[in-house]
Amino acid sequence: MPPDASPTVPPITHCGFIAIVGRPNVGKSTLMNRLIGQKVSITSAKAQTTRHRIHGVLTRDARQFVFVDTPGFQTKHRNALNRVMNRSVTQALADVDVIVFVIEAGKLTEADQEVIALLPEDRPVLLLLNKTDKAGDRAKLLPFVERIAKLHDFHAILPVSAQRGDGLDALMKVAGEL
Repeated sequence: MPPDASPTVPPITHCGFIAIVGRPNVGKSTLMNRLIGQKVSITSAKAQTTRHRIHGVLTRDARQFVFVDTPGFQTKHRNALNRVMNRSVTQALADVDVIVFVIEAGKLTEADQEVIALLPEDRPVLLLLNKTDKAGDRAKLLPFVERIAKLHDFHAILPVSAQRGDGLDALMKVAGEL
C-alpha cells in the first residue's frame, strides 16, 4: 500500500441508539463496559454510582451502536437527586431506538415492575435476564420467564451474564436486526 493510502473502512449503513435501563445494581454499567470492550462506566456494589447518562459507541461491520447507560431507576427515598436520575431514565426511554431492560435472573422486584410500567410500546424492548451465572439451574427460570413475559410485549427475552460475557453475542445479533 502506498504511504499516502489509508485502509478501506466500510461505510456505516446503520446507526442506532440503545438505552440500558433497570433498577440499581442489576449490572447495567457492567453490561455496557462488556459490550463496548472497555471501561466507560464506573461499576460498584454501591447504588447510585451512575448518576448521569453515559454513552458508549460500538462499531461492528457496517453498524454503529450507541449505548446509553442510565442511572438505576429509584423507587425509594424520593428525594431531589432520585427525581433527577429518574428523569434521566425517562428521557433516555424517549430518545432511543431500542431499549434493553435489565433485571436479575429469577428476581422480579417492585422496582422492576415500576420500570416495566414506563416502557414504551412504540419501540422494541429487549429483556435481559442478567447474572444467570449466579441464578443456578436455568430450567428453573422457565416459570419466571413465562410470568414476566405477560407483563410487557418484549421483543426478545435473553439470558446473559454481563460479568462473564455470556449471551452477549445473541444480544448483539437481535439488536443488529432491529
